Amino acid sequence: MSDNRRISFRNPADESFSTKLILVALTLVFLAFFLFLPLVSVFYEAFREGWVTYEEALLEPDAWAAIRLTLIVAAIAVPLNLVFGLAASWAIAKFEFKGKAFLITLIDLPFSISPVISGLVYVLLFGSGSLLGPWLKSYGIEILFAVPGIVLATVFVTFPFVARELIPLMQDQGTGDEEAALSLGASGWQTFWYVTLPNIKWGLLYGVLLCNARAMGEFGAVSVVSGRIRGLTNTMPLHVEILYNEYNMVAAFAVASLLALLALVTLALKTFLELRFGAGAAGGRH
Repeated sequence: MSDNRRISFRNPADESFSTKLILVALTLVFLAFFLFLPLVSVFYEAFREGWVTYEEALLEPDAWAAIRLTLIVAAIAVPLNLVFGLAASWAIAKFEFKGKAFLITLIDLPFSISPVISGLVYVLLFGSGSLLGPWLKSYGIEILFAVPGIVLATVFVTFPFVARELIPLMQDQGTGDEEAALSLGASGWQTFWYVTLPNIKWGLLYGVLLCNARAMGEFGAVSVVSGRIRGLTNTMPLHVEILYNEYNMVAAFAVASLLALLALVTLALKTFLELRFGAGAAGGRH
């Protein structure tokens, strides 16, 4: 005997108004205490003694050196990760080869280990007690406690960002467009430049923004390999810690506010990409 009764399922989105209000209120309270209030306090402390003091804190020689070094490191690390991310995502998404799963695991490695550990790895590789360190030093090449070491540490902790944005996006797109271009006589470089790159450009920009934000704000790995030499190897996060430990609160919060401002600019660009090019810009995240 057949049962003709219709079974109705409740839409999970059809919650009562009070339930929605409670959820929204809890979210706003959480954001207020853990995001908005700390951010407001940073800018309040930075400008507590006026604009002149704030400007002097940023133009102080050691602070300016830290700002300049942070921008230099990001300007080197981000393009390197852009090239690596493109190459890695192209190989993983468009070709089949042995060891692909292992390669993906290696790309995710910086997400699973502490940045401090990655910094210690470079100390073991290039320190005075290693094989490479004394040999490089004999040729006048300084890695640790110098810009090259800071760049290497920053590249390591940030290299998954571009690749991890592009790999799922390129896998979803498949190889049909590239195969059509090759069948029409396009070279490999022409196929990449005129077919693949336009399809991934917003996801690529999204990954670059995330990579840049992490590169400028990295603390753990850089603190191990930099030596924290004021005016030479201090990046902005390290300089903030030194100023704070010296109880120079206004200067510490001034530099911190600049870092926060850079993060807000990155967030604004990220949000614009998601709103303007939603599926294409954030298509690499699943």
